[in-house]
Amino acid sequence: MLLPPGFQGDKPNQVCKLLRSLYGLKQASRQWNAKLTTALTKEGFQQSKADPSLFTRGHDASFIALLVYVDDIIVTSANMSLIHELKVFLDSVFKIKDLGSLGYFLGIEAQLTENGLNICQRKYALDILEESGFTHSKPVSTPMIQNQHLTHDDSPSLGDIGSYRRLIGRLLYLIATRPDIAYIVQQLSQFVDAPTEAHMSAAHRLLRYLKSAPGQGLHYPKNGNMQLTVFSDSDWATCAETRKSITGFCVFLGSALISWRSKKQATVSRSSSEAEYRALATTVCEVQWIKSLLRDLQVEIDKPAALFCDNKAAIAISENHVFHERTKHIEIDCHVVRERVTQGLVKLLYVPSSGQVADGFTKPLPTA
Repeated sequence: MLLPPGFQGDKPNQVCKLLRSLYGLKQASRQWNAKLTTALTKEGFQQSKADPSLFTRGHDASFIALLVYVDDIIVTSANMSLIHELKVFLDSVFKIKDLGSLGYFLGIEAQLTENGLNICQRKYALDILEESGFTHSKPVSTPMIQNQHLTHDDSPSLGDIGSYRRLIGRLLYLIATRPDIAYIVQQLSQFVDAPTEAHMSAAHRLLRYLKSAPGQGLHYPKNGNMQLTVFSDSDWATCAETRKSITGFCVFLGSALISWRSKKQATVSRSSSEAEYRALATTVCEVQWIKSLLRDLQVEIDKPAALFCDNKAAIAISENHVFHERTKHIEIDCHVVRERVTQGLVKLLYVPSSGQVADGFTKPLPTA
């Protein structure tokens, strides 16, 4: 550390030697994580390869899992005595503060009921509305106008760029419990470098949509089945400036939504089938990661994940090797779908567009 201002040393270029870590230094988080990982590993915990922030130990009734975010920790187990023992151990090593049952974690509100677990970010959403001055605004029923396409030069440049960037940054974290706004936030976040008045107007409409139900969140029911059901979709060449497509998918464990994404594809697709196939590749990689994570949590899923797609050509390409002439322009890495179908990781099924759950991750939908 540099010497404090006004300190006169006998020798030039003197520095302070730290006897202990200071919170907020560049290496503080890394050193803390290394020390915590070492302590938990010595206690018999195994660090997950799918998610390094997850630590597990034991089997069946003696199973305990620990999830870490910097210095905030969630512990879960069917045996309360194991949790108590872990708390005593952590307190002896690090001097922890026990906050009791899970209720509020990183801005996410959790409520355990007889039917399952409800999570939302009501307080966080209300804080966004209050900071933006939309607490008493008139609600709207959809987050974005249907068929609206935003571009870099669709209106005059915005004067206060900082306010737009702060708003989008906060909305990005709100997606953690609000999959219904994933598409519009993905669209708005593409213009943080040079936002226009039209972009801010679209963001204000989103705030009015949040005003209609700030406490909306997700429900995870008790005793649900352990079958993975996945929906994959794409909107071909939807970007007016680059003609890149949008990938959208959502993954259900039983009836519980556990993963979703709305993202612009990295390359331009020459056909709608290619765009759907690239979306399938992204979705299959997510399914593979989720299965690895569930395996670390000792949840074994024997059946292949049911992957629904509304493009029959993309399904045929994935299941039929005869389509080589039509697919050799698609990058080799996209053929991960075909490999995973052959290995039995996923089973591709057709679903009509009217039943495509992932449709809302690729385009703005009407109220119905």
